[in-house]
Amino acid sequence: MSSSPTLATTPPPPTPPTRSRRRSARTREGASLPWRYLGYIGYYVGAGLISGAVVHHPMAPARYSMIAASGVLVFLLATVLNDIVLATERQPLSRILRVLGTSTMLSFGLGMLSGGMQHFADLPERCAVLIPLGIVLSFVAFFLKEAKRPWRRIFGLMGLAILVVTALTFLGLRHIAPAMAESGGGHSQPGHDDGHQH
Repeated sequence: MSSSPTLATTPPPPTPPTRSRRRSARTREGASLPWRYLGYIGYYVGAGLISGAVVHHPMAPARYSMIAASGVLVFLLATVLNDIVLATERQPLSRILRVLGTSTMLSFGLGMLSGGMQHFADLPERCAVLIPLGIVLSFVAFFLKEAKRPWRRIFGLMGLAILVVTALTFLGLRHIAPAMAESGGGHSQPGHDDGHQH
């Protein structure tokens, strides 16, 4: 007798989500939307506070240190809300600590970059250093925070490209900074006469 051919067992097709499940997912997403909005507001407000503080810090160190600390706090609260509270999966403690640490680095990197670009005409010598530092710090912090294998990205082709861009940016800004300083900026330098009569 010939043996009957064995039928290959195929897994059953995935069950499509029911209408009630889809409605529940939409409800959860809709409920989280205002909180996600607050999280994004926190990102931008925090980075904005830091950007002003890092540029103006030499003028009033105590004041701008407090502003920078406030910016970091706002940025971290936004990170906790977006990446931990609203996360779809429960985060282990190691992941939470990594997110908080890298988010602090990222907030300063973004602050240096945006503040340096905004105030380059006012403080060219200082911003010529802040902008390249901001590029490097934000790049490293982002991939440490988001990538599964961050060091491969950081020391890979993209990292090399960022390094080249940073070096060219630094050299270019340092080249034009003296001319910008001679033309006069809108901010008085520490230790210089600000034009007010005492």
